[in-house]
Amino acid sequence: MKVKQISVFLENRKGRLQEALETIAAAKLSIRALSIADTADFGILRLILPDPDKAKKALQKNNFTVRENDVIVVEVPDKPGGLAGVLKVLNDANINVEYLYAFVEKSGKKALVVLRTEKIEPAVKALRKADIEVMPSEKVYSL
Repeated sequence: MKVKQISVFLENRKGRLQEALETIAAAKLSIRALSIADTADFGILRLILPDPDKAKKALQKNNFTVRENDVIVVEVPDKPGGLAGVLKVLNDANINVEYLYAFVEKSGKKALVVLRTEKIEPAVKALRKADIEVMPSEKVYSL
């Protein structure tokens, strides 16, 4: 139930984000979800793509520093309090959420959210126990 996420470390300078996205495009990969966080000196571009290994190789070939992480993609009820309910399950299981971001696509009447937790397997177990849909990587990559 883990999904591979690519994290790209970008110098905070004009055009660097565009270069990374052009590298992804040249590898003929579509982005399923992304997030970017920045500081004064650098940014971290987080990506979910259908072929994370291909993306990682293409980016490294073009002199980008890349890391691969496991994340969870969950279906969240698309209603007020939907995400809060998911986070409560993890909090009650004593699992910290390091960060999260939204997915670009919806699944039926639910929104999709990417979660990075400090403990992936216990998080998946807690979410499933609470009947929260944790999407398999094959389904995520095929969206």
